[in-house]
Amino acid sequence: MGYEGYLSDRMLMSRDALNKKQIKIKILEHDERIRDMSKYGDRVLIKKILLIVQNLETEEIEEIELDIEELENRMKKERLFTSSNRWVPRVDIKNNFVSGSRHTYLLSDAIALDVVSF
Repeated sequence: MGYEGYLSDRMLMSRDALNKKQIKIKILEHDERIRDMSKYGDRVLIKKILLIVQNLETEEIEEIELDIEELENRMKKERLFTSSNRWVPRVDIKNNFVSGSRHTYLLSDAIALDVVSF
């Protein structure tokens, strides 16, 4: 792996506040029909993701499949609002992985509903 590959792989990961878990998100399903060509640029509507969580102390890897669309609907029904933003700019997607800077946007409803905890 060259220098460029190392940098792009690091961009795709995020860590928890205590630096005990490393997170990577892969897009499993997105809506091809809906395109948002607005002032925010070319964005994609995410439906399902695969959350890959690695415990840095034990090197254990856990994979969780999340239906972001379903979580957003559940959040609206139970709490009357949603904080997720399923629209992700195409520049933040590399080989079907979401860049680390967008992880909290996609996981906010799952964390609020205690589906995922760190």
